[in-house]
Amino acid sequence: MLRKTIITVTIIVVILIAGCSNNQEEDFEVIFDDSIEHVHGMGYAGNDNGLYFATHTGLKIHRDGVWYETTKNFNDYMGFNAVDEGFYTSGHPGEDSDLPNPIGIQQSFDGGRTLEHLKFEGETDFHAMAVGYNSHDIFLMNPAKNSELEQGFYRSSDEGDSWENVNANGLEGEILSLAIHPSNSNFVAAAASTGIYLSEDGGDNFQIVTDGNDVGTAVFFNDDNFYYASYGSSQKLVKRKIENREEETIDIPKLGEDVIVYIAQNPQDNNQLAIYTTKGHAYLSEDGTESWVQVLENGQVK
Repeated sequence: MLRKTIITVTIIVVILIAGCSNNQEEDFEVIFDDSIEHVHGMGYAGNDNGLYFATHTGLKIHRDGVWYETTKNFNDYMGFNAVDEGFYTSGHPGEDSDLPNPIGIQQSFDGGRTLEHLKFEGETDFHAMAVGYNSHDIFLMNPAKNSELEQGFYRSSDEGDSWENVNANGLEGEILSLAIHPSNSNFVAAAASTGIYLSEDGGDNFQIVTDGNDVGTAVFFNDDNFYYASYGSSQKLVKRKIENREEETIDIPKLGEDVIVYIAQNPQDNNQLAIYTTKGHAYLSEDGTESWVQVLENGQVK
């Protein structure tokens, strides 16, 4: 009789612990119905089908038509890059954080619940940083000398343990954003004030791919294509095939003088493409850019 009682109590305790654990998991994300300001990155992080927005006050997530926000880690995420297991980021700590300022390079493989320090914590905030979605190779522009790096462009294939200086020949102007291919790190791209630049040798040499006085505003790679946005007389979004360099201009919503600054594609569904603009608009296409649905309007979730 005593043995049965002990077993019963043990089962109840296990169930209660599991229930508490599930509640903790659920409580990390709550429904969000407000406005978003200062987005510094966007991407499909991990395999939960969520489109993550890195903001001045933590993560906001659009998943299956519903908006969520996290209940902790309200960090100002800069240089945000979604990868297959989660995301890499830089930036500044939030009010609820005990991280040094700036946070250097951090990674999270649990949806942002915890951050793991990789490099330069308390030293550098990397605004221009790219991370391979599958490779996790890092390509970045170091804005100022720190404990290991001089000012300039660097790459790492071991999560920041070692760094190689990159010449970035041909890359000119103010760098607005960087992108690197998901698995082939020879392909690196930059959006700059002077246009869109593409490298096929790991960033040692860049060639401009836009014409005239266009300003480069956003860059993104999937396995087969290189997407870029530029602004001349109007905003333009282009898909360029990596294999043969053929280009296709993509129909986008009417943006006027608004500018695309982030592009993301769901690696689990290539028909899902998202764009975010300087005026706080976000659009999502689920049919291969045949049509677009607005999910953010002037920062207000929809």
